[in-house]
Formats: sequence, C-alpha cells, structure tokens
Amino acid sequence: MIILGVDPGSRTTGYAFLEKRDDDSIRVLEYGTVSAKARDDFPDRLVKIVSGLEELVDHYKPQALSMEGVFSAKNVHSSLVLGHIRGAILVMCRRRGMEFFEYSPRSVKLAVTGDGGASKEKVALLVRSRLGMKQADDVKLDATDALAIACTHLFPQNEFMRKTSSRKTSKKKADQWKDLILKMGGKLPE
Repeated sequence: MIILGVDPGSRTTGYAFLEKRDDDSIRVLEYGTVSAKARDDFPDRLVKIVSGLEELVDHYKPQALSMEGVFSAKNVHSSLVLGHIRGAILVMCRRRGMEFFEYSPRSVKLAVTGDGGASKEKVALLVRSRLGMKQADDVKLDATDALAIACTHLFPQNEFMRKTSSRKTSKKKADQWKDLILKMGGKLPE
C-alpha cells in the first residue's frame, strides 16, 4: 500500500509517499515540499502547488491521501485560504480514486511522539529516527510533518511508536491510544 501524506500550506505544502510492505515495515519513497512564490496571486500559487502534487501522484500512484485536518486559526482569511488548498488537493486525489483520511495536528503528534503538544522539531526528529532516516538540517518541517501524517495513517493508535521502538505496549494501552485519537477528532482506517 502506498500512502500520500500532505501538510497543506498556501506557500509551501509538505508531501510524503510511504509504502507499507506485507511485513508491516515502511519504506520512504519520497518526501519534500512543493512551494510557490509568496508574491504570486493566490490562484497561481494554488495551481503551482496542486500541479506539483499531481505529477508526484501520477508517478507513485498512491491508494490513499492522509492530510492534516483543519485547525482553528485566529485569522479567518488564513483559514479560508487553507481551506481552498485542502479542497483542491482533495479533489485532485479523489479524481484519481484515492481514499481520504484526515488527522488533527494533535492526533498526529500523539501518534508519532506520544505527546499531543510536541513541537514540530520534536516530531521531525522522532519520525525520521523511527523511519531509520539520516538526520539532516536542510529538511523543511513541512516535509517531516507530511511524513508524520502518513505514518499516523499507516500505524494509527500509536502503533507506529510500538512497531519502531523496543518498548512493549499492552493491548489495553493501544486501545487507550485509539480512543484518544478518536476523541481528538482523528480518524482510523477501516
């Protein structure tokens, strides 16, 4: 199964393509960002971001899109702009027959770090470490957020931490994480 994780943004959108193998291991196919110039008009930025993602989606042919959910922004304009980006990405993916899953920022942080209030830097450090990736300073946080979003889909209920660490987690604890993700507005794959 190939999953596309997306951290949407109006100037920079993070993406990650991960493959879950039959043995439940994860292979990173590609991750990065699609960026548009801030001085460009919003419709032009939207086209650039979606066009960049379309090329990648057509290459990797993922079965599902996992995207960060809407958050409450203090600035109404920012929320509307982000809604346009998310909507355009969702339409592009649905036209290609992909399933859609959405996770709140807090549930992603919980799944990857065990801390719903973790910083972007902590998320980046842990997700790259758990995927066995080399740590690099030049990777944008939007890209590592997309990795975390994709991992949250592939291994929900904090299973990602359990499968990639030496810690033992009981079924009861896994069920508690599952309940917490659902309470926080996250969705679990069927």
